[in-house]
Amino acid sequence: MSPQSLAYSTSQKLLSEFLGTAVLLATVIGSGIMGDSLAAGNSAVALLANSLATGAILVVLILKFGGISGAHFNPAVTLALLLRRDIGLQLALLFIAAQVAGGLVGMMTAHAMFDQDIIQTSVKLRTGAPQWLSEVIATFGLVSTILLVLKSKPEAVALSVGLYISAAYWFTASTSFANPAVTIARSFTNTFSGISPDHVSAFIAAQIVGAVMAVLVAKKLDA
Repeated sequence: MSPQSLAYSTSQKLLSEFLGTAVLLATVIGSGIMGDSLAAGNSAVALLANSLATGAILVVLILKFGGISGAHFNPAVTLALLLRRDIGLQLALLFIAAQVAGGLVGMMTAHAMFDQDIIQTSVKLRTGAPQWLSEVIATFGLVSTILLVLKSKPEAVALSVGLYISAAYWFTASTSFANPAVTIARSFTNTFSGISPDHVSAFIAAQIVGAVMAVLVAKKLDA
């Protein structure tokens, strides 16, 4: 999300995107499992734990990896930067592949840590117009936050992203996936964070719409 350093090779950037997305998914799914197991059926407490852990790890990951790869960890962010010509097509495709692969490894790692089946199929239903609208809004908000804060106060991107995602867990009906790599990985966990594989494509389509809208608005605001 922050500018990539020219001092790093493509392989280092891809490793950064892979590791960052893996840790992000391990946190999203792992904190969901932990929160759900400790909340005694209170979904609000489980969601609070999930949202706080996710927001916190995003701040850490962006600070850790931002100077290497830009800390995208999200194909929607990479798409937005591609549309702005801040990243080339070939590198963007490699980033997206690394992000999806990292997300799947993070999902499997979370399952292993909590002694669950490594690969699962989610049966959690997340579909319908309110959910799709939520993903458009969530992704628009995330990508526009990145683009506008990069313009006005780049050192605050990490904190802004972490705070935005923590908030968006609560104000969107979908709990703010806002990330195609996250969406794909979460279809393979039948835990608190899961999404049915049948509903993944619509979520990703909504996320792409949100990302494109954010690029257009940022351009209009000269950011």
